[in-house]
Amino acid sequence: MSSPGAGAHAPGSLHDSSRSPGPEPGSGRASESGSASDLPSAPPAAPDGYRRWGLDGPLETAAPPSSKPPLVPPGAGAPAGPPIIDHVPTHDKVVFVTIDDGAEKDPAFIQQAHDLGLPFTAFLTDDVASGDYGYFEQLRRLGNGIQNHTLTHPRLPDLEFEEQAHEICGQQDVLAHQFGTRPYLFRPPYGAVDDDTVRAAAACGVRALVMWSAEMKADGLEYASGGRLHSGDIVLAHFRGPAQQEGRTMTDVMTELLREIQAEGFAVARLEDYL
Repeated sequence: MSSPGAGAHAPGSLHDSSRSPGPEPGSGRASESGSASDLPSAPPAAPDGYRRWGLDGPLETAAPPSSKPPLVPPGAGAPAGPPIIDHVPTHDKVVFVTIDDGAEKDPAFIQQAHDLGLPFTAFLTDDVASGDYGYFEQLRRLGNGIQNHTLTHPRLPDLEFEEQAHEICGQQDVLAHQFGTRPYLFRPPYGAVDDDTVRAAAACGVRALVMWSAEMKADGLEYASGGRLHSGDIVLAHFRGPAQQEGRTMTDVMTELLREIQAEGFAVARLEDYL
């Protein structure tokens, strides 16, 4: 799934991000902006947190850029629908961690994310996440985004337009009710889309369909091309436990992913700061 265009901006400075406070969940009124400023401030990383989780040094994270990069080439005109992207067009030495579904709710991952100051974006599916949305609220309170991954995780091109819209808009409503902010990013299950998917996403208020350029699996990081990470790559991981990851816990797999990101010389940025 290739990006519809590339754009450049001045590289931003890198540090442990400070994030602006957002609306309280459960207020009965969802924000329509869906911007990074809707998220709570992240607490600082624990000074020795990286040692606790097996990293060689503190996790480097990225401040928001001075301006968000364009998702279509300048002068190309407005796209027919929300852009479909698998990386962010930036020269900043950053990658983005995204975590899908929501089946595994390991409390140790909340501690890991807090200790490391890890910025990430969760794309949640209602039928597996809904057993404990309070778990994801704890992660949101660490400054992390909650975005849309449908109600039931179907392969959307197998559905009619109205069914696709139900899957996408329905989860928009659920997440807006749960967290007080309406999502504006959407990840299609399996990365499968057709024209109806794009039209349905637009009708539901989605601004971008987010794919991925690398995937973290139980046996390591799998790259879409080139055998390494690139600036702006979006990395896919999952809320999975030992039963789905050859006996490895979610924190085991996340530690390995972050070690690889550090070894390749990248900082971790928050997707909502760039999109």
